[in-house]
Amino acid sequence: MAAILFAALLLLSWKDLGAVSRQPSALQRSVQAPGTTASNGTALSFNVSSCPGYTLQSLKETKTGLSAQLNLAGTACNAFGSDIANLTLEVTYDSDTRLHVNIFDTANAQFTIPSSVISLPGTPDSIHKNSSDLVFNYEPSPFAFWITRRSDPGAQPLFDTRISSLPATPIAPVIPTDNSTALDGFPLVFEDQYLQLTSALPLGANVYGLGEVLASSGFRRDVGVNGGAGTVQTLWARDISDPLDENVYGSHPIYMEHRFNANTNKSQTHGVFLFSAAGSDILLLTPPSSNVSLVEYRMIGGTLDLYFVSGPGPQQVIEQYGELIGLPTWQPAFGFGFHLCRWGYSNISETKEQVTKMREAGIPLEVMWNDIDLYHAVRDFTTDPTSFPIDEIKTFIDELHANHQHYIPIVDAAIAKQVNSTDIYDPYTRGVELEVFMKNPDGSEYVGQVWPGYTVFPDWFSKNAQTYWTEALTNWSRSGVDFSGIWLDMNEVSSFCQGSCGSGIDISNTTAPFLLPGTPGNLVADYPEGYDATTSGPSGNITVNGTSTFGAGNASSTLTKRGQGAGGEDNVNLNAPPYAIHNGFGDLSVHDVATNATHANGLVELDVHNLWGLMEEKATHQALLQIQPKKRPFIISRSTFASSGKWTGHWLGDNFSLWQYLYLNIQGVLQFQLFQIPFVGADTCGFNGNTDEELCNRWMQLSAFMPFYRNHNVEGALSQEPYRWDSVANASRTAIAIRYSLLPYWTAAQYTLFANSSMFGSPPVRALFYEFPDEPELFGVDRQYLIGRDILVTPVVTPNVSTVDGIFPGRGSVTWRDWYTHDVVNATSGANTTLDAPLGHINVHIRDGAALLLHAKPAYTITETRAGPFYLLVSLSADGTAFGTAYLDDGETVPPTPSSTLTFTAANGRVQVAHQGSFKIAQKLQSITVLGAGQPKNVQVKGRTLPQEDWNYAQQKLVLSNLDVDLNEAVELAWA
Repeated sequence: MAAILFAALLLLSWKDLGAVSRQPSALQRSVQAPGTTASNGTALSFNVSSCPGYTLQSLKETKTGLSAQLNLAGTACNAFGSDIANLTLEVTYDSDTRLHVNIFDTANAQFTIPSSVISLPGTPDSIHKNSSDLVFNYEPSPFAFWITRRSDPGAQPLFDTRISSLPATPIAPVIPTDNSTALDGFPLVFEDQYLQLTSALPLGANVYGLGEVLASSGFRRDVGVNGGAGTVQTLWARDISDPLDENVYGSHPIYMEHRFNANTNKSQTHGVFLFSAAGSDILLLTPPSSNVSLVEYRMIGGTLDLYFVSGPGPQQVIEQYGELIGLPTWQPAFGFGFHLCRWGYSNISETKEQVTKMREAGIPLEVMWNDIDLYHAVRDFTTDPTSFPIDEIKTFIDELHANHQHYIPIVDAAIAKQVNSTDIYDPYTRGVELEVFMKNPDGSEYVGQVWPGYTVFPDWFSKNAQTYWTEALTNWSRSGVDFSGIWLDMNEVSSFCQGSCGSGIDISNTTAPFLLPGTPGNLVADYPEGYDATTSGPSGNITVNGTSTFGAGNASSTLTKRGQGAGGEDNVNLNAPPYAIHNGFGDLSVHDVATNATHANGLVELDVHNLWGLMEEKATHQALLQIQPKKRPFIISRSTFASSGKWTGHWLGDNFSLWQYLYLNIQGVLQFQLFQIPFVGADTCGFNGNTDEELCNRWMQLSAFMPFYRNHNVEGALSQEPYRWDSVANASRTAIAIRYSLLPYWTAAQYTLFANSSMFGSPPVRALFYEFPDEPELFGVDRQYLIGRDILVTPVVTPNVSTVDGIFPGRGSVTWRDWYTHDVVNATSGANTTLDAPLGHINVHIRDGAALLLHAKPAYTITETRAGPFYLLVSLSADGTAFGTAYLDDGETVPPTPSSTLTFTAANGRVQVAHQGSFKIAQKLQSITVLGAGQPKNVQVKGRTLPQEDWNYAQQKLVLSNLDVDLNEAVELAWA
């Protein structure tokens, strides 16, 4: 909840930001104040063309790589800071697939991420210099380096910083509306407040990642060809309602590049990760008439700590990145159910009513949530004594648990500051006692402003932070809020003051400095997108006399991106770095804790800002393990950083009830698979604004095939629980039934999906080209996606249609079968096929060669579903083979825990099931369906001849029912 403020479509006018919004952009060199100086007193040039670069000296070969000194090659240019004269280069061949190139200041004065925050692998035990597929090459003067493949040394380098490989400079602004995209030169720049490194890319490179962002270009990033302008990806966490092409909640400086060789018709993929928390711009541009595209890093601090992973396939790149930063946490089984929330369930009765109405409608509800309505005076770790009495909360949660359901409350990042001596609020007073709150540079308490009024913020670097956080969550749980997980919001970390709120504030004022949505003066009163009341009446339904109302009048459905934010940078200091990154709010302290806020170890917020959410997630995860030992912590968080997936899942933030955001849902989930945060989803039906029946219908279907499945909307908007419309209720029941039948595939497949994600880092949700890397027509597809290797989802993401176009990968070499009918799809090879998609139907297809263990009887809850029998669906490939696995455990305990693996192998007219492990599988295998089987001759299961079988000649489908087979033993079905 909460980023609604500043975007609104836009709920607040930009004039409400005061002078911040009216200042000229500091990205334009012409507005830089003359005489602005570096930290050494030298005037800044704001131009890198005179930067001398570095010369390599004192080279030393090591067993694992090399080291050298880099010395400034000439007079310091002081472009946006003070040049650092002496650098150290360390190159380490970590493994045969990972290469580490670290360039840092020899004095170690620049900020680097502490190992206590993110622990990366240390020096390798074995030698990989001569076996790694990645090779480090360099020129000594001016120093430059490039990375090649040992397996393909003649190919264009994977990363190439040589001036000779880049276009000639100076280059006028590549994006005409953004003067900062003028390219003065490409030297290596390493200053205290500005670092720059540029690499050539293949012209029109296929680049994915770099975020978090809602990119108007799609999942494949715009590098500035084929009509695209290029990309300026800013890394600075901020609280904002999902704008296009701007920085949002998380920072992930990892990209994957996929290269196709038209001569060999083969592809290779590699990844590049910058291990830095610095506020940054990463540019993807193609200058006019250039024969290369480029990636340029511009950072306002830190070091150049780069990791390269070799793939050579997309899935391998993602797995290798997971090996580096840490693999995703194990999710509890209940997390894969349907979740319901809204900002606006104003009391316990209204909250309970949703649970009742969902059950009456027969729409499965696994987890009920509460937003900040739950709190007393909008304060963390409280319940309102009038609207949410603690005894009623406890009774409600106990009832949920008795029905195998769960409860999750919100926790905001800010802690309310004590108003006066009679104000009893233990989370504040205990924090003061333990000295866990962030401070001003003078050592006084840093005071911000969030929902409860004036607030303070936990300092995760303080020695008592974990103790404090664990106590707070434990006390809340023991009070009666017996939560099954925690929702972390506002943790960018957000504050409504620009800078510290300062002295002289009226501490008793606990109101927000703006109107909340749904209140007089800020009503959420717009009709849903595309709806015209004059033409269709005031009902808000999707049809009038059977005719779709979308676009019936003159309502516009176009969403435009805002321009760059503004900020005036007059001095070189913590609050205004001389190079102004493209932060959407301009000044880095707008709607964020100020950059000069200090931490217990002397660090400043400017350097560690992007880590705040990660550190809160880690502390929350560890606290939940203390509260419920051995149970898998369930956390959903908004702000994330590299390695957050070890601790949390993520929702895609405060989106909008617009069709464009239904489509962007897919892109967001694909991004976070790459970022190693696979448990992710969007606010279904949209958060901001008013949804309608058609949009919510399609979105409830789409989200049923995403990892995290929650419906959530803003205070004051139209209610959008799925029982509100008959068509949405029907679509939801159908989609959730499929989701729950697929739970063993989502949660238990050892060589795919979430068990595999936690063990090996494999992405559960995949872009089509991950599985079919040599088909260029798939490289830009992001309106379809794969669940694992075997399930293809083709949702409707536009209004007013009853068909959808989708491409079926494999160019005719793969048989795709309809999930519902089991019919083979007559697909066009390498191009779109039009599919029927009436309202309430989402197209799902099964890949040949798949063997899927499914729940035979999807029930109301995950627990009830898991207690029912299994069903095996086998879709044979043309050669009569199929393969699959299922990893089964209790779905609750933190591994290592008893588990069993089932392996399904089909060949030569038989299916064999092998069992390995110690977990006792109580459920029986009830039925088996084999698609693509030859006409059966003598059907046997475990050597027992079956008297009858259900055989469909047209589909070559064999169905066996009422088997009651024990899966703790080997099983064989033979029909040939």
